[in-house]
Amino acid sequence: MFEGMTDATRNASRTRHNWAGEASGSLGDLGTFVPHVLGALTVVGLAPFGVLIGFGAFLLATGLFYALPIAVQPMKAVSAVMLTGQLGPGEVAATGLVIGAVFLVLGLTGGIGWLARLIPRSVTAGLQLGLGLSMVVLGAGMMAQTPVLAAVAMVIVVAGLILPRLPAAPLAIVATVAIAWSSGLYELPAAPAFGWSLPGLTVPTWAEVVRAIELGVVPQLPLTFTNAIIVTAALARDLFPDGAARVTERNLSLSTGIANLALAPLGAMPMCHGAGGLQAQYRFGARTGWAPVILGVALIVFALGFSDGAAALLGAIPTGAVGALLVVAGGDLAMSRRLFDSRVECWPSIAVAAALTLFVNPAAGLAGGWAIEVGRTIWVRARARKTS
Repeated sequence: MFEGMTDATRNASRTRHNWAGEASGSLGDLGTFVPHVLGALTVVGLAPFGVLIGFGAFLLATGLFYALPIAVQPMKAVSAVMLTGQLGPGEVAATGLVIGAVFLVLGLTGGIGWLARLIPRSVTAGLQLGLGLSMVVLGAGMMAQTPVLAAVAMVIVVAGLILPRLPAAPLAIVATVAIAWSSGLYELPAAPAFGWSLPGLTVPTWAEVVRAIELGVVPQLPLTFTNAIIVTAALARDLFPDGAARVTERNLSLSTGIANLALAPLGAMPMCHGAGGLQAQYRFGARTGWAPVILGVALIVFALGFSDGAAALLGAIPTGAVGALLVVAGGDLAMSRRLFDSRVECWPSIAVAAALTLFVNPAAGLAGGWAIEVGRTIWVRARARKTS
C-alpha cells in the first residue's frame, strides 16, 4: 500500500541519533498544537482523552513509518470553525471521517499523485513562502501578548541557532514558565492527579455529517491538499534528499486518511501533516522519526492517566514562548531553497501564490499562482510560434 519502505528503512538505520535534538525538535511545533488543542478542549468541549490519544497515536505511527520528523497538526480550517461554536463533537467526528475517506481514496487510486504533478514548482515555492510568512505573522502577534517573556524565549531560540546541540525549544518553554511563575504573572496549575481514562465512541448522525461537509470538509480539503500533502512532500525532499523515499504525496494522503478514519470516532480532532510543523521540528533539532515518537508516547501516557489536567497544563505555557518558536520556524519555511533557485520568469507566479496564501488562504494561493503560470506558458508558446 505504501511506497518507498525499503529505502526509508535503510536511510533511517544510517542516521545517528542526537537525543537532545530529537527531544527539542519534538516540541518545535507547539505553536500550532497548543492554541488549537486548548481551544478544542475549553471552547468546543471535546473530551481530553480523545484529542490527546488521537494526536499521540498519529504521531507515533508517523514517526515509526516515515522515520523522519514529519509533523501531525490540527486541521486549521476545521479548528477555526470549531472555535466559533459552529461544530460540536458529532460534527467534528463526521468531519474527520469524511476527510479521511477522501484522502484514503485519493491515495489508493493514485489520484493524489496525478493532482500533485499538475502543480508547477514555482507555485509550490510560492505556497511555501506564503505559509512561512503566515507563521511569522501569527507568531509575532502571540509574542506581542507577553513581550518580555517572548524576548526571553527569542534569545534562547537564537542561541539555539548558534549552538545547534542546545535544546532550545524546551529550554525556552521552561525558562518562560519559570519567569512567569516567579514574577507572579500567573500561578502554576496543580500537578494533575492520576486517573485512568477510557475511550468513548462518537457516532455522528446523518444531520451532523451533512453539516460537517458544509462547514468543515469543504473549506479544509484544499488546505490539506496544499500544505499537508504538496508542500510537505516537497519540503521533505529538500531537507532529506537521501532519506525521504517514503514521504510521497501518495503516502501522506494514505496516512492522513487512515488516521482520521480510525481516530475520529474516538473523539480525535481532524488531523493532517504540515510543512510548517516539519520545518519547526527540523529547526529545533529533529532529524529522525524519534521526534514525533517522543511526543506521541508522551501524549498517549498523558491521555491514559492525566487527561483531566490537559487544559490547565497547556494553558500554563506562555503565548510569547510559543510565538517565538513560530516566528523562527516560519522564517525558515519561507526562505526555501526552491525560492532562491527559481528563475526570474517564475517570480510573478511565486509572488501571487505567496500573497494570496498570506492574505486569503493556501487554496487561493494555489489557484492564483497556477493561473499566472498557465498564462505565462501560453504567452511563451504564442511568442515561439510567431518567431518560428
